[in-house]
Amino acid sequence: MKRFIKDPFRGFRGAASRAIAFSHLPAIVCIYNAAPGIKITYRPGYVQHLFSTCFDMEELSPGRSLPPRRIGVSTAVVLCLFALWSGQAQGQVGSGYPSTAQDSTPAASIKITTPSNQDPFGGSVPQGNAKPEVMSLTFQDAIDLGLKNNLGVLLQSYNSIAARGEKWKELSELLPNVSGAVSVNVAQDNLAARGLRFPGFPTVVGPYGFTDARLYLTQSILNLKALNRERGAAENERAAQFSYKDARELVVLATGNAYLQALSGAARLETAEAQMETAQALYGKATDQQNAGLSPAIDTLRARVEFQNRQQQLIVARNEYAKQKLALVRAIGLPTGQEIALTSKAPYDRVATAGIEASLQRAYASRSDYLAAVQQVRAAEHYRKGATAEHYPTLDLLADYGDLGINFGNSHGTYSVSGRLNIPIFQGGKAHADVLQADATLRQARAQLDNLRGQIEYEVRTALLDIAAADEQVEVARSSVDLAEQTLIQARDRFSAGVTDNLEVVQAQQTVAAAHESYISSLYAHNLAKIELVRAMGYAEQGVKQYLSGK
Repeated sequence: MKRFIKDPFRGFRGAASRAIAFSHLPAIVCIYNAAPGIKITYRPGYVQHLFSTCFDMEELSPGRSLPPRRIGVSTAVVLCLFALWSGQAQGQVGSGYPSTAQDSTPAASIKITTPSNQDPFGGSVPQGNAKPEVMSLTFQDAIDLGLKNNLGVLLQSYNSIAARGEKWKELSELLPNVSGAVSVNVAQDNLAARGLRFPGFPTVVGPYGFTDARLYLTQSILNLKALNRERGAAENERAAQFSYKDARELVVLATGNAYLQALSGAARLETAEAQMETAQALYGKATDQQNAGLSPAIDTLRARVEFQNRQQQLIVARNEYAKQKLALVRAIGLPTGQEIALTSKAPYDRVATAGIEASLQRAYASRSDYLAAVQQVRAAEHYRKGATAEHYPTLDLLADYGDLGINFGNSHGTYSVSGRLNIPIFQGGKAHADVLQADATLRQARAQLDNLRGQIEYEVRTALLDIAAADEQVEVARSSVDLAEQTLIQARDRFSAGVTDNLEVVQAQQTVAAAHESYISSLYAHNLAKIELVRAMGYAEQGVKQYLSGK
């Protein structure tokens, strides 16, 4: 073993054997550096041949440790560095255990995106600083601010700019390309090396100098690939414009939903405050009657429990309302610390809706996301034609004009004009691969368009059903609130008269709370369903005004 460490190649015969030994040297170094008593883990396919050739396997048995060996300092340094380098290359750690990482894993590309759990339409780019005074905010003000500052619409506007840049990039392949260059040159040439040998003529020419100032022109005359790609990029630009309009529709939906949620939170807070005041009054009444000996202590305890329950609900309602206002502020781009006061109220007006067929026709004609999907299919068709056109010849015009001479004061104009016909013969399958990819993209775009058409019909039908159901829910909830209030009044009168205990009053309070919650929820669902309907039909930005006017 000692002799082997001094000469790792000893015991191998021939160049092939020495090559095998050299390829296994990292494993040899790792085994030699293993501490006594540590189990040696190795790859059998990597070192089995080496062990069978050079080592006595009993010497490396787990029950025996390798004695320390002395080697030169320089040799040890070289071997250690080589072992570290080999371990990194093979994905091994210093202890000899194989790494679980795969060597074929590609490097991740850097992409700037929003976090996966963050909805871009729930965020914004805040404008200005928070002011100490409370800001009054109407429904229409919130929509206008959202359309200006919401992150979703801003990102989509930038996508539109990127699509415009892509169109110009493709168009540049069809437009003239003009460039200029000025050069000052000094050269010396060996004619003999080029096979030019003339008697009496020097074999070495120069050094000599010349100057050249020149304009170059390249113009595509016929290029079906570039032509179709430019048309596809133009369709993608129109699709990006429709997507921007669709983003504005989504901002109206997201901002309207946030404002309605905040209105519902304000209504729940107001209801919780009223219910706590009622519970507090009942608790005081029960305490007075107990002190007067007119009611048992259980009535006072029951009233106190109900009072504390209402206190807890008030705390929750106040916290939820504050968070709902924060969510609204984030969506419309106000500073997060800005206090707002909602001045609009949640209206209730029945909406006269068109039939399902008329609604669907309007949706297909107006939905920006559907129109964008149509443009994307057309773009994919052009890109498919462009990929097929890679098999066709192209025709280009090349020209240049400039001054060539010994110096700029002693020069003469020169030019050249040429036409080039490029006929593809064999491209290694690249054109076929591009056709396959373009065809797959086209099929995906068509499938997404068909799916979106079905999704639009689903959203329209759902919105119509929600509006019809919400109208009925609001009517029933209003009646339930009136009946629950009357029940509470009668229960309090009966308790005050000593006819019954306060159990009926507590139950009536809980009924009133449930009725108010049902009314708030149904009113929120009614107003949200109206926004969802105009969104599903593709005119949310204009329909909000109709919604606000109550028509």
